[in-house]
Amino acid sequence: MSQSDLKAQKGDTVSVHYLGRFPGGKVFDTSMEKEAKNAGLYNAARDYKPLQVTLGTGKVVVGFEEALIGMKMNEEKEVVIPPEKAYGKSGSHPMAGKTLQFKLRVTNIKRP
Repeated sequence: MSQSDLKAQKGDTVSVHYLGRFPGGKVFDTSMEKEAKNAGLYNAARDYKPLQVTLGTGKVVVGFEEALIGMKMNEEKEVVIPPEKAYGKSGSHPMAGKTLQFKLRVTNIKRP
């Protein structure tokens, strides 16, 4: 099986470019320098590159991880993540209670 046929599964380390928006279109975070500049979020100290996520470790919100499972290399996907699969319906996190929209593009899948 070639790498391009791999579908991301738990245990894999997936590299993903993302653009995170609130409903209505306001960008709150992105891994892409051009998008960050367009949204007025650019930070010169940040290294803009794909986020590496090891699936099944809980390092990102549940909905983000669920969206990555089953994706292939170079696949793009748009997902809407409800608060209960993001930062919770309530609580102290500034993103609690918010629905998040992500545009995802898998750039690499590494199987252990």
